[in-house]
Amino acid sequence: MLGKMRQSHKPESKSGKTRDEMKGIQHLSEEPELNQRLSGLCQAVVMRDCKMVTELTEKMVTGGVDLFKILNEGLIPGMLAASERFRRGEFYIPELLMSSRALKIGLNILRPLIQEKKKGVVGRVVIGTVKFDLHDIGKNLVILLLEGNGFEIIDLGVDVPPEKFVKAAEKNVAQILAMSSLLTSTMGWMKSTIELLRSSGMNGRVKTMVGGAPVTSIYAENIGADAYCREATSAPAEAKRLLGIKGED
Repeated sequence: MLGKMRQSHKPESKSGKTRDEMKGIQHLSEEPELNQRLSGLCQAVVMRDCKMVTELTEKMVTGGVDLFKILNEGLIPGMLAASERFRRGEFYIPELLMSSRALKIGLNILRPLIQEKKKGVVGRVVIGTVKFDLHDIGKNLVILLLEGNGFEIIDLGVDVPPEKFVKAAEKNVAQILAMSSLLTSTMGWMKSTIELLRSSGMNGRVKTMVGGAPVTSIYAENIGADAYCREATSAPAEAKRLLGIKGED
């Protein structure tokens, strides 16, 4: 009986704490360090420090940090902060593009790892940046988030005319057509694409989703878009809503 009682006790450390308790204390001590790295990663994106983005992202991946934690609490906040500075006139296009480049380096490290974790395909999305717009960082971020949530992506790239969007949606039997625009001068092509989609007869079957810095919910509603994403992080939830998929976002 005494032998059984001894076996039921959890091993203690020299401090008198059990192994599980020590693990919990170690985890708590690691949290501030992780938060510091995530904050550093965010700042590195804002400051366009590509070398630091690479170093911090790779360290956290090697350390087993959740990939979406790195994305959602490090890389994305950094790009959102850079975008906010751009809106306030503190950053100009060159600074924004350099922050985008730093973000892209982090995304390129995470993307293959996130793709490996994909389970089943929940829907197919055709996505691109509209005609005469060459900016792709927001689009690429949305792609990564959608892929991580089980969507199959057909990426048309940048400077995509309405005809190419509609043809790709038809050819790939897509459920969603997503468009991005960073410039007010190119937003009109979203409307043109939706109008062409309607005239093609696919409007009921293919849902449309729009987003980008100058795009607003009012504009999205006025052009007849089915969904509007103010930030890239809302894209998976909106895409699932359009397809009637319930459960975790």
